[in-house]
Amino acid sequence: MKVIFDRKNRLMKIAVYVGSAEVAADSRVKALMSRLEGAGISLYDIGAGQTLDAETDMLMSVGGDGTFLSASMLVAASGVPVIGVNLGRVGFLSENKPEDVADALLTGEYSVEDRTLLKAVSDGEEESYALNEFTVSRSGAAMLGVDVTIDGIALPTYWADGLIVSTSSGSTAYSLSVGGPIALPAAKVLIISPIAPHNLNVRPLVVPDDSMISVKVHSRDRKVKFTVDNRTIEVDAGAIMELSLAQFSLKRVRLNKSDFINALTEKLHWGEDVRNIK
Repeated sequence: MKVIFDRKNRLMKIAVYVGSAEVAADSRVKALMSRLEGAGISLYDIGAGQTLDAETDMLMSVGGDGTFLSASMLVAASGVPVIGVNLGRVGFLSENKPEDVADALLTGEYSVEDRTLLKAVSDGEEESYALNEFTVSRSGAAMLGVDVTIDGIALPTYWADGLIVSTSSGSTAYSLSVGGPIALPAAKVLIISPIAPHNLNVRPLVVPDDSMISVKVHSRDRKVKFTVDNRTIEVDAGAIMELSLAQFSLKRVRLNKSDFINALTEKLHWGEDVRNIK
């Protein structure tokens, strides 16, 4: 079988980012690669910090959602779409079984969707981009006071262990674990969720994704943690972080057979109740 990538009318060229040597050695992953190469698709390995070869049509992330987040930073604003391959653990970004990926790529049963990216600028530092969320959290024992403004309007100070600003893609990640709402990936929203708030009348807040959000942290500790998806650095307490919608989006490959609601049901046992058994 010859596979033609319609956009350029030539055989597909795919960069492969693998989460670990253990994953690379999995028999299902080897079978996927063998099947794609047998059909004429050109594959090459890529690692963290490397750049894509010229005329790369797609980036394949093999692992879990953490691997997908790392892989997505390799494409940046290039417009190269990312497809996630998962080996059975919970995953919403990397949700596809190896066998399903092979079938979809060889038959063209997939589409490319846009996923919102967030941009952060902190006190003159380089811009950072996140697909799931930005998080500020304490680095020591001291509680944080987090001042937030939305389009210049100040919210009451959050007294908490930290704060998450999440995209709709990230609503099923860290934000969900602290009680944030689930949003469909296509929803144009951001979710502001406190981590272990020290007052009971604080709830997650949903705002439009074109909001300009400013975050300033107060702490008795000199440093606080600033997490960009799965990457963490320390910044000075008192630093101001400006968060906004990135000028570009992440292109994510979605198999035609995939469905977000079904994924919730399967992975998070959404609505599991004896009365719902058909």
